[in-house]
Amino acid sequence: MKSSHRPFGLPAAVAAVSLLLTGAGCSSTDEKASVPVPSPPAAEAALCQALAKELPDTVAGLERNDPEPGSDLTAGWGDGAIVLRCGVPRPEKMTDPQSQGISADGVRWMLEQREGDGPRFTSVYRETYVEVSLDERYAQDAGPLVDLAAPVEKAVPCALEPECD
Repeated sequence: MKSSHRPFGLPAAVAAVSLLLTGAGCSSTDEKASVPVPSPPAAEAALCQALAKELPDTVAGLERNDPEPGSDLTAGWGDGAIVLRCGVPRPEKMTDPQSQGISADGVRWMLEQREGDGPRFTSVYRETYVEVSLDERYAQDAGPLVDLAAPVEKAVPCALEPECD
């Protein structure tokens, strides 16, 4: 399957970064985050539905607590501390040659620092974009990506070999 998901702004070899796996001292509550549900093309939605079946019950020690409205295209952990959206549009920042990227257990991510909040990561070189937003408790910690890497790698195929190796 050909894809237009090549992030031209990222260097061909995204530098791997050591991820700190320190706890954030967060506890889960019954609060639910509210996030917009993406509306990808059918083929990408099918990949997202496959990803939904692979996602873990806990990420970074936080229990699954999906955002509203409920959808196979979104997932959450904690009280909105970690939110995943699958099938999001290609971020404009991906065209920036200065954009930063990291690798977590075989999955490459573009990093966006958000003002007044934690980082947002978007998968690169995959047949659909997976976005993971972390709240301010994770401002210096990309550790949750480690728990999400295996499901993403399993359910969302690489669109640009050998970049996913």
